[in-house]
Amino acid sequence: MKKIKLLPVWIALFLLEGAMAFSQNNSEKKETKGFALLELYTSEGCSSCPPADELMGRIQNEYKDSNVYVLAYHVDYWDKQGWKDIFSNPDYTKRQYEYAKFLGKEPIYTPQVIVNGKADYIASQETVVRNAIKNALSKPALTNLSLEATQNNNNMGVNYTVEGISKNSELLIAVVQKTAKSNVKRGENAHRVLSHYQIVHHLHTIDLKDKKGTVSMHLPKDFNTNDFEVIGFIQDSKTGSILGVNRADFKASSL
Repeated sequence: MKKIKLLPVWIALFLLEGAMAFSQNNSEKKETKGFALLELYTSEGCSSCPPADELMGRIQNEYKDSNVYVLAYHVDYWDKQGWKDIFSNPDYTKRQYEYAKFLGKEPIYTPQVIVNGKADYIASQETVVRNAIKNALSKPALTNLSLEATQNNNNMGVNYTVEGISKNSELLIAVVQKTAKSNVKRGENAHRVLSHYQIVHHLHTIDLKDKKGTVSMHLPKDFNTNDFEVIGFIQDSKTGSILGVNRADFKASSL
């Protein structure tokens, strides 16, 4: 009969603990690399949108300390239906049409959420959206982005550093209001007070020719670092895929 040599108990325990620590470290690294950028297309004139807005608010609150980011774009094609959305912008409607081409899904609709530029969902379907977030977090980012912002009155300078860019990479920087309420008097949501979250006030696009640079932006007159934040992300201009995302760190102005 062949004899089998047994390892001493203490050696076996040591190896087991080492394997568990290695597994945990790998899991943590994998989690930190994954990200989910949720781009919501919504409108105050759309009766189906308030549940989606509320869901994005809950998600933003739950994931505020992790790599999940929410951007809410208020489109303007509902503005002729009896109520003009105070946050609407035709540029965001244009961006939604661009996604329709990338994804091969027309016509556009609200409430729509696009995750990492790769897949769209009805933004009020909570289980579906949460599963999409988990799936996105399981995949590593293709670029690393760091942003440092300085406010000077109504202007802001953003220093950026990017690792892993390609020839089709663009940097987009969004100025975002974290929360707001609106008293809607007409349209499908007449006589309702709507809550909004992560409202994009401005979206600035930079063609990435260099890994480092600075961009200057004009800020909303009521901008402050408690009620607003700045989110930047790298997008492939040919496919629409989001390659990386981060929030800007604010530093004190030298003036």
